[in-house]
Amino acid sequence: MFDELKNYREYLSVHSIHELFDIDLEKYGNVDRKQEFTTYQKVDPDETEPYPAELDDLIRLHYLVITRKVTTILEFGVGKSTVVFNHALDANRKRYGKFVSDNLRRSNPFECHTVDTGAEWLDEVRTKFDTPNVKYYLAQCEVATFGDRICTFYDPLPNVCPDLIYLDAPDQYSPRGDVRGMSTSHKDRFPMAGDILAFEHFLLPGTLIVVDGRTANARFLRSNLQRDWTYSHSVEFDQHYFELTEEPLGVYNRRQIDFCLGNEFYVRVRARSGL
Repeated sequence: MFDELKNYREYLSVHSIHELFDIDLEKYGNVDRKQEFTTYQKVDPDETEPYPAELDDLIRLHYLVITRKVTTILEFGVGKSTVVFNHALDANRKRYGKFVSDNLRRSNPFECHTVDTGAEWLDEVRTKFDTPNVKYYLAQCEVATFGDRICTFYDPLPNVCPDLIYLDAPDQYSPRGDVRGMSTSHKDRFPMAGDILAFEHFLLPGTLIVVDGRTANARFLRSNLQRDWTYSHSVEFDQHYFELTEEPLGVYNRRQIDFCLGNEFYVRVRARSGL
């Protein structure tokens, strides 16, 4: 998936993602390495400061949008990724806007639909950054069940058909309620979003899901997704990837796959089918 992403600094020299956040590369250090956090920093309910930019993650997200010619993103969790998605979609619009408009059935072309429970975080990104390609959604998140398994669901969800889904929310403290006294609101628990499972059968072949960290949640999805997903886990990147490797649904889906993913997608479909 990242075979051609050999040099992260070279990628930044072309796309300048660091400039979106006024990052001095000389002070930042290695742009292809993970940042270190304290033991409880990411599970602290009283944490009020945004996490610092992790350029390695942001570069890979930008790269995926560019190389897969993504048109519509559904993002769970507002943040620096939102700004990067806006930037990458803008580049795709400039390159492919006319072709997409003339040839593909994409009703939300070059849009990122971002869902979050935090009004203050949505407002901060919306007001601090210029993100004309982003639609922001303030939602509630409730503890519920999927097939009698405890998880969480957002309400409302954007009524869109994404070709990229980025799962980086909610945290374990945002969901309200419990099921028989159990919830995700505990430092030793983890997020367990079930939204994708509910609308899985609306997704088009070729859709990519990226789960940032959240290994327990990724395993929950893998155990309950029903269609032909190809799954991979990068321990180095701390990310999980699910690609819907099925034959196209029809002429419009095939046309989108041919343009965005090319013949390599069909190679992956045949490999999954054992052909």
